Amino acid sequence: PYTVITDKEWRRDKAACLDAVAALEWPVFVKPSRAGSSMGITRVTDPEQLEAAIEAARGHDPKVVVETGIVGREIECGVLEGRGHDQARASVVGECRVVQNHEFYDFEAKYIAADDVELTTPADVPDSVAEQIREYAVRAFEAAGCEGLARVDFFYTDHGDIVLNEVNTMPGFTPTSMFPRMWAASGIEYSDLIDELIALALERRTGLR
Repeated sequence: PYTVITDKEWRRDKAACLDAVAALEWPVFVKPSRAGSSMGITRVTDPEQLEAAIEAARGHDPKVVVETGIVGREIECGVLEGRGHDQARASVVGECRVVQNHEFYDFEAKYIAADDVELTTPADVPDSVAEQIREYAVRAFEAAGCEGLARVDFFYTDHGDIVLNEVNTMPGFTPTSMFPRMWAASGIEYSDLIDELIALALERRTGLR
C-alpha cells in the first residue's frame, strides 16, 4: 500500500495529502520518487513527524512516495539487458542486512558505517525462492522498459511472500556494491561487467525505441 504526493497536490492541499497517508498502515516510509542511495528517505512512526518527512523528501524531488513499511529480508537481484532479441539476464540474488545502529538501510549504512551492514552473495534463501525472485526481476526490468542494467530489490517476508520494492536503474557500481558483487558471484567479474555494458550500449540503436 502506498500513496503518491505530487508537487501540485502538496502545494494545493497539504491536509488532504496528510489524510491520504493516514489511511496507510504505520510505520510508513517517505521517499523522493526519483532519487538514489536512500537520500531523503525517512521512516515515520508518528503522524506529527509526517509533514517534516515529506518536506525532507521534497528537497530531493517534488514528487513524493509514501509506502507502508514491510517487515522482511531485503533480497536484491542484478539484471543485464539481453543481447540482440534475447531476454534480459538475472544474476544470483544477494541479501543486505542491517545488523546495528540503523532503522533501515539508509545512506550512512550504505556508504559510511559499513560494519553496520552484512552483504551476502548469494543470499541464503531456498532455491525456489531465488529462482522466483530472478524471474520477477527480469519481468520488472522488461515491463519498465529498462536498458543496460538495473538492480531490482525485493522483500522476502516471514510468511514466504516476495514483494517488489523498487527498480534501481543506475545501481551503485563500486567494486564492493551489490550489483557487481552479485554478477561476480554469477561468473562475470567487474572488468568484464564493464565490457558487457559498453557492448550493450554500442549495440543499442539511437532514437525512439
